[in-house]
Amino acid sequence: MKSTKISLSALFLSLFVIPVAIAQESSASTAVPCVPCAELKKLALPDVRIVAAEIVNEEVAYCKVLGIISKEINFELLLPESWNARFIMSGGGGFVGSVQNGARPRVKDGYATAGTDTGHQGNGLKADWALNNMERQLNFGRLAIHRTTVVSKAILNAYYCASPKYAYFMGCSRGGGQALIEAQLYPDDFDGIVAGAPIIDWPATGAEFIQNTQVLYPDPNQLDKPLLSPSQVELLQAAVLDQCDGLDGVTDQILNDPRDCAFDFSSLPACADEKGGTDCFTPAQLKAIQVIYEGTANEEEEIYPGFPYGGENEPGGWLAWIVGPNEGSMEVNFPSLHFAFGTEMFKYLVFQDPDWDYATYDFSNFSDDTRYAASYLNATSTDYSAFKKRGGKMIIYHGWNDPALSAFTTIDHYEAAKKADPQLADYIRLFLLPGVLHCGGGAGPSQTDWLGLVRDWVEKGHAPESVVVSKTENEEVVMSRPIFPYPKVAVYDKKGDPNKADSFIEKKE
Repeated sequence: MKSTKISLSALFLSLFVIPVAIAQESSASTAVPCVPCAELKKLALPDVRIVAAEIVNEEVAYCKVLGIISKEINFELLLPESWNARFIMSGGGGFVGSVQNGARPRVKDGYATAGTDTGHQGNGLKADWALNNMERQLNFGRLAIHRTTVVSKAILNAYYCASPKYAYFMGCSRGGGQALIEAQLYPDDFDGIVAGAPIIDWPATGAEFIQNTQVLYPDPNQLDKPLLSPSQVELLQAAVLDQCDGLDGVTDQILNDPRDCAFDFSSLPACADEKGGTDCFTPAQLKAIQVIYEGTANEEEEIYPGFPYGGENEPGGWLAWIVGPNEGSMEVNFPSLHFAFGTEMFKYLVFQDPDWDYATYDFSNFSDDTRYAASYLNATSTDYSAFKKRGGKMIIYHGWNDPALSAFTTIDHYEAAKKADPQLADYIRLFLLPGVLHCGGGAGPSQTDWLGLVRDWVEKGHAPESVVVSKTENEEVVMSRPIFPYPKVAVYDKKGDPNKADSFIEKKE
């Protein structure tokens, strides 16, 4: 049986690590500083304080700028001494709470990079910072990324005496949602955007988390005793794979398209009595499993679509996100990540009530309850016309077995946007990664150079017709697969090595 012990810090880091294979770039620099780095501390920008500006000598020399926008939006901007005239803004994960700049490694390739804490400091699993604080709520929801982008570009202009030729944004999870908001609300900020596993509808996601918590932890006073055990999650995945793994022609613990899996719940072994066991399921346990797959609804609407089959027992899968409890997480009384984000979201972003009780919520008044939170948190607009008009390009990717944010939500959003604009694929494309968990990990491959792909699309007009993703172990590639833009699907040719990309072709209708 696989170990389920995952530290709280490791869980949080998994929320926003962007799975990329960073390519070495040979672009010649197009600009060098025209003023000393330290002079940037004297820069007068409206509602901005530059608190530090100093040269750092690592692999390359760069000017590190730290500043504060308005009352408390902290940001970091790294300015290489040899600049390729390109700017990258990086998104955050969870509730953020610290300056997060996942693009830092790109400074050695000549990119100026930036990140922000989105206007508050704290544990990225907690949202108590938002209690009765509309400024922090709005900064986190939709202002901090935009304001940091505008300020960063102004500082770039002052330092190099030139504006960025191209600007890019990359983010996954919360960062993926930030990416969509940028394209929807601030289309002029970035030429190219990469949105990974985006959180699109915050209250709906929170509702799913709360419902799953209700069935797995019905008693708030017994958070150390989930309804399902690790051995049962292992048994569940084995049953799913037994029925559906071979449907794509390859037995590899990867469901190429989970929608093809018509899982028969009656195949799961039923326990003889309510006491249960490690090798069977009680009626309550079977109901909980079905609830997780089926999603959340009330009498008026489907609120959240639920989760695809597959990846249940992978490290970083259901045990970490949905079932729990996780080692180290009980110190903050969060047995699972669904519990953490669901309860914190409803307490501090929806109801503004630290004493709110998840166990008694029935979702009947969901739309009215969440209207205010949705207004500043959500990235649900399907109107990308302004982003299209400015010539922007965006790649969206999502792991099919993501236990944090269901791939079905991203598919639904993309379909709705395509209905609004049938030419959507001319400037926005979606890639679904089989066997991949949240922002990476899982049985399937997920590593590729997303930035290079969107840059080629923006700067050379090379739209990604397919993307090769890989999986490495001990720095060696052990699996690679092609991924075609949704709704196209890659299928095994039944001839070659199933661990190599050239053994897969586009499925013919």
